[in-house]
Order: sequence, then structure tokens, then C-alpha cells
Amino acid sequence: MQVLAEGQFVRHAQYGLGAVTQSNAERTSIDFHLHGIKKFVTGLMTVELTDEAPPPKPRPARRKKLSTHTPPFTIAVIGK
Repeated sequence: MQVLAEGQFVRHAQYGLGAVTQSNAERTSIDFHLHGIKKFVTGLMTVELTDEAPPPKPRPARRKKLSTHTPPFTIAVIGK
């Protein structure tokens, strides 16, 4: 495999669609839609060039804030 242009879309048999983030004669980094960034040995990787863009990445779920308000409580006095 040859050095790929940054931003080139590729399809990998295991990881699916991704975009090339870096590529040189030794290593190539590809950002896959569902699997994140993976690094490959450029000479050994097998990917298919494609014009199909991966769908936008899902946004991480927002965490719900914990309430700082404490509910009122009652003190019970047990008989004398």
C-alpha cells in the first residue's frame, strides 16, 4: 500500500469506513467511525479507497448534573 492523502476516505474489512488522519511510508493512522483511531503499518495494511464519507460521529451522552438540593427531613422524638 502507498502513502495516502490526509482526509482520504477508506474502507477496512474489520473496522469499516474511516478517514486518514496521517500517513507516511512507515505508518498510517485512520479515524474509524465506530472504532476510533487505529494505526497501521503502511506496507501491510489492506484498505479500499472510497468516495463514501462515513456518517458523522455520535456525540457522547451528556452527564446529568447531580442535585445539590437535599430534601427536608423530620426528626422523630420517641416517648419519654
